[in-house]
Amino acid sequence: MSRDDDTRSNEDLPLGELLEDCEPTQPPAAKLHQGRYVELRPVDPRKDVADLYQNSHGSETKDRVWTYMAYGPFADEKAMQRWLNDCRASQDPLFLTVKSMDHNRCVGVVSFLNIIPPMRSLELGNIWYAPLVHHTKVNTETIYLMLSEAFDKLNYRRVEWKCDALNARSRAAALRLGFSFEGIFRQHYIIKRRNRDTAWFAMLDADWPGIKINMQRWLYGEGNQVSLTELNRPLLRAGDSI
Repeated sequence: MSRDDDTRSNEDLPLGELLEDCEPTQPPAAKLHQGRYVELRPVDPRKDVADLYQNSHGSETKDRVWTYMAYGPFADEKAMQRWLNDCRASQDPLFLTVKSMDHNRCVGVVSFLNIIPPMRSLELGNIWYAPLVHHTKVNTETIYLMLSEAFDKLNYRRVEWKCDALNARSRAAALRLGFSFEGIFRQHYIIKRRNRDTAWFAMLDADWPGIKINMQRWLYGEGNQVSLTELNRPLLRAGDSI
């Protein structure tokens, strides 16, 4: 078969959408992200460790924060500071400390990771918060600020969310925040000597405008009692059949 014959034989094969903008973007920078309820900033181990350790250790409720994390709980404050030193040195994941404006304390850590600027894809992960701010607007505004950075400022096409398939809280949070479920990767990791099947979720740039409006309405609307889960439910993508 000649090369021309081979080319012609491929003409009827399905191809992905031809993209007008294929330029790579930049990775997220270690910088301040200021919101109404939270402040996200580069990790400062010496300044952050006391708040982070005290707010996530010392009781059964606090220790539950670490159940599905690959690290923690830590033996003592010094051990946590060593981990934070590694966080500060890392560029991928790029870790940020979450400070609650209401409490004026550091209450958690998040990160951008699996950053692929040529593909304009990244993940939000390593997300944990002290029980002090569970069921508040801290997580929603944190993720809102990170999504805004990824989609609005850096022009990413895809933002992922992954968690242990058994982590019902994280899976519900992903859907509530507008991430669509994409499936389960079985036997994906070994975490703390246990098998982890991983649930995959993602949000695309085309999804973001509607989700952004819903998040702004829920976060900043005056006297608004609407459920963000219900607002975002119609925007979730159904899994494609094979």
